Amino acid sequence: MNARRIVLFVAAVALTAGVVRGDWKPGDSYKMHFPQLPDPQGWDIEFVTSQHKVADDWLCTETGPVSDIHFWYSVAQDLPTRIDTVTAIIYKDVPANSPPELVPFSHPGEELWRRTFDASQFKVSDQIGIGTQGFADPQQPNYIGWGANDHHQFRQINIVDIQNPLVQQQGTIYWLGLYVDWTGTQSPAGWKTSLNHFQDDAVYRTLQGSWAELISPAGVSLDMAFVITTIPEPVTLLLLLLGTCGAVMTSRRRS
Repeated sequence: MNARRIVLFVAAVALTAGVVRGDWKPGDSYKMHFPQLPDPQGWDIEFVTSQHKVADDWLCTETGPVSDIHFWYSVAQDLPTRIDTVTAIIYKDVPANSPPELVPFSHPGEELWRRTFDASQFKVSDQIGIGTQGFADPQQPNYIGWGANDHHQFRQINIVDIQNPLVQQQGTIYWLGLYVDWTGTQSPAGWKTSLNHFQDDAVYRTLQGSWAELISPAGVSLDMAFVITTIPEPVTLLLLLLGTCGAVMTSRRRS
């Protein structure tokens, strides 16, 4: 393969990297404390429209852009639902008992970044997870609406190659807030709870506009299922591969 063909091949690989990437699987890279994997026997917390925001915290383990967000969701009673948009928000962390509010649990603070993605900008995984799960709208008084054994399927949503992403800083805690929306009337969707727990509970937006901890009817603390990754941009990948090819070609000329 001559030098020109090598360059063209490397460029094609690099510039299609974002297209090839999709579903996140255990063992893939991540840039947070650890992946918060979905609980097949957990809950799904309604996160439809901005009135039903749900958020959970993560610790950045490597400085870099939040280029990919992956999370899991279900639909009440497993009914067909079309998701038209996903809104992701990243907040500063407010530690528990911070003045002046002195709230006894950590929660989202200042909004750092927000983006709404349409259906062409995210991918719903073809793979379906299975498990007997509950569906909940925690805004209901006295937790009415926490329905156990409501549905059995869950899927992953992948948002990759985010343009103008937030650059996270190693050692910093952030909060990811999510909600989805669509046109028309459909069965509600819920963000899936996680098998894994990190620091304080996830939170939801109350009808009064404040944050409240997510705790199941059995008194179990809940966290949400998601993964944050930061993978090199295609241009960066292209430069790295071209550098490698250049080194190989130079070595061949010397031999």
